[in-house]
Amino acid sequence: MDAQTLLQKLLSRTGLQQHHAEALRSLEPLMAPLAPEIALAFYDYLGRDPEMHEILWGTPGRVERLYRSFAAWYREIFSGVYDAGYAARRMRIGLVHARVGVRPEHVLPAAGIVQELTLEHFRQALRGSEVFLAIESFEKIMAVEMALMEESYLQALAEGLKLTQEVREAAMVGARVLLEAKG
Repeated sequence: MDAQTLLQKLLSRTGLQQHHAEALRSLEPLMAPLAPEIALAFYDYLGRDPEMHEILWGTPGRVERLYRSFAAWYREIFSGVYDAGYAARRMRIGLVHARVGVRPEHVLPAAGIVQELTLEHFRQALRGSEVFLAIESFEKIMAVEMALMEESYLQALAEGLKLTQEVREAAMVGARVLLEAKG
């Protein structure tokens, strides 16, 4: 399934509507400055796992690049623009994860750190009904985020299984093939 079609299904399934997108966009000035702090917590959490530590810190400069990429990803969550380009970028993130050996079992629990810190900031910074809409909107977009990345991982796995029967290697191989095909 292409990214745009999947995105439309996910928006429908999560109930993310225009007023949620507007709420997220209005939160960008409040939340974007937190991106470096949340990136630090995210990679600190991932780095506690020996397998992820090797992936993240095994290549010089990788984790520093990832901090910047994470900050851009986090800010885009609050852009309010969830279109074909957005979906393609998220699918690409999943493929890049798969290519280097990062699996959903690594990313999904770490995404919990992102949610926890974001929701705590909402509770501290917002008042009244605005906190409820912020939480509802953020939870919906995070569900979309995780589903897009997981679907790209599954696509990489399916492609890789055509080339190798080693399941742990298949997603990496499939991701390379799909990323090369997309240019």
